[in-house]
Amino acid sequence: MTQQQNDTDRHRRPVHKFGGSSLADAACFHRVADIINSQRQPDALIVVSASGKTTNRLIELLNLFTSGDNAAAATLEGLYSFQRGLIENTLDETEAAPLLAALDEDINTIAGVLENHRLDDYQRSFIQSFGELWSSRLLASLLNSQGVPAASLDARRFLRVSGSPVQVDEALSREQLQGILAEYPDQTLVVTGFIAADAEGRTRLLGRNGSDFSATLLAALADSSHSTIWSDVPGVFSADPRRVTEALLLTRLSLSEAAELARLGSPILHSRTLGPVSASRQQLILRCSYHPNDGHTRIERLPRRESGARIVTSVDDAVLVEMTIPDRYQDRVNALTEWLTRRELAPLACKRRPERKLWQIAYTREQAEQAFSLLRDHQPGGGFEDLQQREGFSLVALVGKGVTAQAEQCLHFYHALNEQPLEFIQPAKNGLSLVGVVRKVMLEPLLLRLHQSLFSRPRRIGLILFGRGNIGQAWLKLYRQEKARLEQTLNVQLTLYGVFDSKGAMLASQGLAVEQVLNNFQPESMVWPDWLENLEEHGFDQLVGLDFTASDTLVQYYPNLVQQHIHLIAANKLAGAAEQGFYLRLKQTLAEHRVQFLSNATVGAGLPVQSSLRQLQQSGEQLRGISGIFSGTLSWLFQRFDGSQPFSELLLQAWQQGLTEPDPRQDLSGQDVKRKLVILAREAGFDLDPEQVKVSDLVPGSLAALEKEVFFDRLAELDQPLAEALASAREQGGLLRHVARFDATSGEASVGLEVVAADHAFAHLRPGDNVYAIETRHYRQNPLVIQGPGAGREVTAGAMQADLWNLLAGL
Repeated sequence: MTQQQNDTDRHRRPVHKFGGSSLADAACFHRVADIINSQRQPDALIVVSASGKTTNRLIELLNLFTSGDNAAAATLEGLYSFQRGLIENTLDETEAAPLLAALDEDINTIAGVLENHRLDDYQRSFIQSFGELWSSRLLASLLNSQGVPAASLDARRFLRVSGSPVQVDEALSREQLQGILAEYPDQTLVVTGFIAADAEGRTRLLGRNGSDFSATLLAALADSSHSTIWSDVPGVFSADPRRVTEALLLTRLSLSEAAELARLGSPILHSRTLGPVSASRQQLILRCSYHPNDGHTRIERLPRRESGARIVTSVDDAVLVEMTIPDRYQDRVNALTEWLTRRELAPLACKRRPERKLWQIAYTREQAEQAFSLLRDHQPGGGFEDLQQREGFSLVALVGKGVTAQAEQCLHFYHALNEQPLEFIQPAKNGLSLVGVVRKVMLEPLLLRLHQSLFSRPRRIGLILFGRGNIGQAWLKLYRQEKARLEQTLNVQLTLYGVFDSKGAMLASQGLAVEQVLNNFQPESMVWPDWLENLEEHGFDQLVGLDFTASDTLVQYYPNLVQQHIHLIAANKLAGAAEQGFYLRLKQTLAEHRVQFLSNATVGAGLPVQSSLRQLQQSGEQLRGISGIFSGTLSWLFQRFDGSQPFSELLLQAWQQGLTEPDPRQDLSGQDVKRKLVILAREAGFDLDPEQVKVSDLVPGSLAALEKEVFFDRLAELDQPLAEALASAREQGGLLRHVARFDATSGEASVGLEVVAADHAFAHLRPGDNVYAIETRHYRQNPLVIQGPGAGREVTAGAMQADLWNLLAGL
């Protein structure tokens, strides 16, 4: 994303909605004001509901007055007393005065409307609108008293609706809203939820859960980037946490799953609320106003790749609306369902019983009353007879992408419900839910059993190994040793699904045995991108690729792997140190697909270098610099190079002992050290381009392009320049070391020979050791030093295994 796009997003005014429970008393108003201040969004749009039970009290007032009950006057007095106390306890005397005067006027207005004795629907809606208006005024005044420029905005000024149920005129509403927003460019607007106006200016209500709908609708009309609904819960859980204590907060939920959960009567999400989300660019976030730091649920448009249920939901008090449909009208069932859906009465579940010509529809009690009334009026021409309601039912459902195709989960569900007084089970046509209707029972044991069947099942993880070299084979042996412990601790089921090397690949959904891969590897020839297609239908909950190669070709396909939601663990440095454009595109692809990429084995093998950098960042430390000896080969060479023998002889010894690459020039060039330095700088949050690193190659140009055999014949040509460098170091009273260095303040990075003092941390190491010095604000004079073996097949394999453990623990 470009800087210009980021700036544009910042100016798309965010929307925050606070419900009645979030505004229940003066303390709640102050808590909400603190949240708004903490967001640091001076142009935010805040949607508010009526405080506490204010709307219920207004409805009670209307019902009492309509029935002629003398208690209406006492109810109105109670409303006045509650609102007056709320204002006085929230604001100081001076700030409260204008709101108290406005409240007196509003109460007189309400009393005047009631004295008419002829209340129509518009007047009833007008009286109900005062709850939101009072909340909007009070919160705006509180924010102003705290130095936040804010204004109260009555949604009837811009939100135009018509019809019954109300339909929003989006074009006109958007046009009128834009004019208002232009009047308040840098001001927080506190907008009334739940209410709108028709073309004649009469008050109209947005219906059940209208304030949540107001919020996402406002975000769509204002082209907001985010809308956040704050309530008394932090989001959507895998089950009702009041009934299932093991329920987990779901940090991400697809829009389709959220819509299905809303359709099934969730008290957290409502179908109308999600409509504007799907029709606009906004992201919807659910958070808790009482505990803002307790996590959240983000509703996302991208569908999940993984299939299966994520949520157990229920409706305690369900009602069955039943009717008989004669054979000649059986084809009208679908049309009748659509007719109900258009009236916002989509069935929670339904069952056709052709043998009895019976159609059963499940609703919540509130929906059932509305549906029954509509159907009764529609009955003469609807093609159905014997309309009736049956009470005393409960509804239980599993919700998640493709749950109806998950044989194991379906089996658990059918078994659990068959032990109950079952009425029927219905798989949703869209595959997003499996719904059961049972006679009313105590639901807790059933919900707990279903939840345990979902979340106690081990996650099935398929592992794909790239590279069967020394480190790959060391990891296979370690994996064989650690597999059972990892599975038991993390509740996963691991399968070695595929192994690739330069000759080809072996893939087996039932899994490959480690012994077979080590001793009897018989690959089939596969070429890019054919084998990528073979991975598409894998049947695992997650796939994890482990790259033990040094292949640039494989790295170029990392984005393709990520797009298939394959998590990556790499000992291969080429991705983390790639040129800036590729690296940034890879990071963006990882973020978009929510795929993890761990590469702790790329620097320091098993040493905790990258993890230490992350921990320092998380603790609030500011990085000042990273330096060290990053090459085990160069560490060995310069610890031993004291002038007693030529450098070329030491290099030949190191090569003969297998301490260098097959061509030692790869070590001497400093390119591998440069990659490690780039990886660490990027891990620390700096966009260091490899081209910015100044590298001093220890191989003269005259030797760089030679065939390897010729290079070995002319090794002695290395001796004079390095002897001179050693002599210069001694003249300065220091030691010669090969050092990588990144200065976070200047952004400068270098790799090459340096002279260090005899008491420096880089001066005396065990031959072959790596050392990493991390300087931060608090580790300035005395840097954090990490030292130890920085290479070797076993320690690198161990680092890959540690990354696998961390990745699986975080899934």
